Amino acid sequence: MKKYRLAIIVLVLLVLANVLVHLRVFRWDLTDDKIYSLSEASKELLRKTDAPIEVTLMLSGDLNSGFRRLKKATQETLEEMDVYGAVRFLPSTVSQQTADSLGLQPTVILEREHNGKTSQTMIYPYALITYQGKTAVVQLLQNTLGLSGEENLNSSIEQLEYTFMEALYKLLQTDVQRVAILEGHNEPDEIYSYDLENALNKYFQVDRGSINGDSLDIHILDDYQAIIVANPQSHFGTEELFVIDQYIMRGGSVLWAVDGVEFSDELLQSQGKTPIIEHEIGLKELFYHYGIQIYPALVQDVQCMTIPVNVSQDSSQPNFQSIPWTYAPQLQTNPYHPVTQNLGPVMSTFVSPIYPVNVQDSTIDKIVLLYTSMNTRLTAIPNEVDLNSINPDWNTFTHAHIPVAVALEGQFPSLYAHRMKPEGVISDEPIRKRSGHARQVVIGTGSVLMNEVDQQHQPVPMGYDRYNNQQFSNRDFAVNAILWLTDGKSTIPDAIIRLRSKTVPLRLLNNKRAYDERTKVELVSTVCPIAILLLLGGIVFIVRKKKYSI
Repeated sequence: MKKYRLAIIVLVLLVLANVLVHLRVFRWDLTDDKIYSLSEASKELLRKTDAPIEVTLMLSGDLNSGFRRLKKATQETLEEMDVYGAVRFLPSTVSQQTADSLGLQPTVILEREHNGKTSQTMIYPYALITYQGKTAVVQLLQNTLGLSGEENLNSSIEQLEYTFMEALYKLLQTDVQRVAILEGHNEPDEIYSYDLENALNKYFQVDRGSINGDSLDIHILDDYQAIIVANPQSHFGTEELFVIDQYIMRGGSVLWAVDGVEFSDELLQSQGKTPIIEHEIGLKELFYHYGIQIYPALVQDVQCMTIPVNVSQDSSQPNFQSIPWTYAPQLQTNPYHPVTQNLGPVMSTFVSPIYPVNVQDSTIDKIVLLYTSMNTRLTAIPNEVDLNSINPDWNTFTHAHIPVAVALEGQFPSLYAHRMKPEGVISDEPIRKRSGHARQVVIGTGSVLMNEVDQQHQPVPMGYDRYNNQQFSNRDFAVNAILWLTDGKSTIPDAIIRLRSKTVPLRLLNNKRAYDERTKVELVSTVCPIAILLLLGGIVFIVRKKKYSI
């Protein structure tokens, strides 16, 4: 009777569990990488959709192991998205003509066989995501300069959730958000900020223009969710400062990338040295009121970039060697702030430290985003930077973790709280003396937001070191900074930035070892299971024989 009761109880529990599973989906991600889990930001976004999300995966054909892994990870990401939003998979029926019309460039896979022959396969690593009649292209393969093929594939898998959520945000976005890059102060040519504008175009309408003039409207910047002051070289007028100050007082956000020291690239390249003096462009007092100071000095860092230098004494036989360039530090990132969370080092040149002032004003939070390494020193001004003295005394690098980029958040006091409105500004409203909640990011160099130009006069990505074929995190840092500054004023929440921090450990297969030891592996994987079964069977046979022998 007890056995029947136990069976009935088990049956009832199984029926109840089956009903619960049908009423609510239970999913447990037991993987160490949590690759099957979506972030809360993604779940929230998917729950807001009120129509099916149609996805066409174009990644098909004769794929190698790396791209099969990418395809499998993509399908698993979409399956997880389907739990929180209705995702429909459509067959990959995109024709060559359709791909060309969308501007999709194929990726050519070159595979070297063991016999030495090379095979070539052309694939389209894209997905088309359609929502309520609007379609966005999702690029599955992230090609980062300086990374190997395996590293690029792994990075692509890490960014799958972010890439799909980014595309879905674009489809859900109804209002056009705008940011402005301010000009008119002898900034470098537009080509040197091409990659910055190109990166921001994915989220915003990016405008360029100056606000210096005789009659400035105080509301000229109000249509922009954020403004960018990137590497200005000439003085700001009183009218401009007033307009920017009052823009911040009304809750506007600003990304400042300003040199603290003036130098000459032309003299450094032609003569091998340049004088350095304070870079005075009229922003010192404004920054002081906002709680920080760009200190007029240069940081030198042991953890730095390298540059090719001709060490030959014979001009007819140049001998270029990579020499540490301590004036180009590899800046470290704050792992606890959404702007810099899980980003790698940031490439920079001629950087000035940033120190807090007005510490008694507790309404402004000042959080360091970028800082130097454990071995740093400061070069005071006036002084001279000389390529001939490129090997300094490393024992003098006694400073550590000097801040060079700071995030400011809170209620900012106005520079013009107790001053008259400049005559060149058109405004009938009273001066605002303190802002509401506002954000700013200040960087002690303009180089972080600039990209270089190659010999064909084409822009290269921000943070790309051409000499050492390395890609730094400048682009992600700039994009994250603007997304953080516009949080609450655009459809992109602060939490979505954290999707970039998802990482998957790279576990690469040693192809040479796998090929050389394939016979041993095949033998072990075939013989061992059989041997284990025979061993267990023998143990059971012996135990039973002893137990039941007469």
